[in-house]
Amino acid sequence: MTNQENYTQLLLARLAEAQADLRTRWANPNGTKTHHFVLDSVFPDELCEKIYNAFPKDGNGFFDRESFREKKRTSANLDAYDPILADVTYAFQDPRVVALIADICGMSDEKIEPDPKLYAGGLSMMFKGDFLNPHIDNSHDAGRGRYRRLNVLYYPAPEWKLENGGNFELWNEDKTVPKTLVAATNRLVVMETNKDSWHSVSPVTVDRPRCCVSNYYFSEISPDKTDYFHVTSFTGRPEEKMKRALGTVDNALRNVVSRALKIGRGKNEMNDE
Repeated sequence: MTNQENYTQLLLARLAEAQADLRTRWANPNGTKTHHFVLDSVFPDELCEKIYNAFPKDGNGFFDRESFREKKRTSANLDAYDPILADVTYAFQDPRVVALIADICGMSDEKIEPDPKLYAGGLSMMFKGDFLNPHIDNSHDAGRGRYRRLNVLYYPAPEWKLENGGNFELWNEDKTVPKTLVAATNRLVVMETNKDSWHSVSPVTVDRPRCCVSNYYFSEISPDKTDYFHVTSFTGRPEEKMKRALGTVDNALRNVVSRALKIGRGKNEMNDE
């Protein structure tokens, strides 16, 4: 059995064990309209530690993203790092794992598919002061043939607590109050992606990296069965009035440019596999 198959089997077993509870949580979101579920103790502790240790702790080789919208480092070039990172990333793309997560989320009849090219996915690291402002994700994959439907986020950083910051946030309808999901060690967060699924990451407050393995699932059918397109669109936090105003203009301009030139955000960072 390959390492990737081993990680796939561990994922399948853990998801199957918790699926009844996860279905209930998905169907009844609390503090936000965005459907989501959280699964802890995803892998054995020693495997989680190995995944974290495989990240380059200085973010070497990662692409720096820094603007009023966000500050973080990302990489889809999995070949540059310890093979465990590729094996874990693609375990989440195994058809059996995708099918089980889609079923838990009530999407089993919608042909949910992963993205081997990792458009906007792969690895991310956030250091002290890094953040991700409230946003909705790009509506499509790189080729604009499929709609983004699910975010699948795995957090391996050890002893990660609320006070460390770097926590995942899902916002209420008017983007005034977030529901905080701690980026706890060995935790999986799955959320729906649509026109209103506003989410963010709070600023990291500690001097060590917050790491994430990110996958996105797609389908040819949009969440509301209508045709639409938008780029990743940002706003400020409730107290950031200037960022909220700037975000409105920035989002509109980038939508126009992206529609006209068919240039996707982060397209140059895709894995070439």
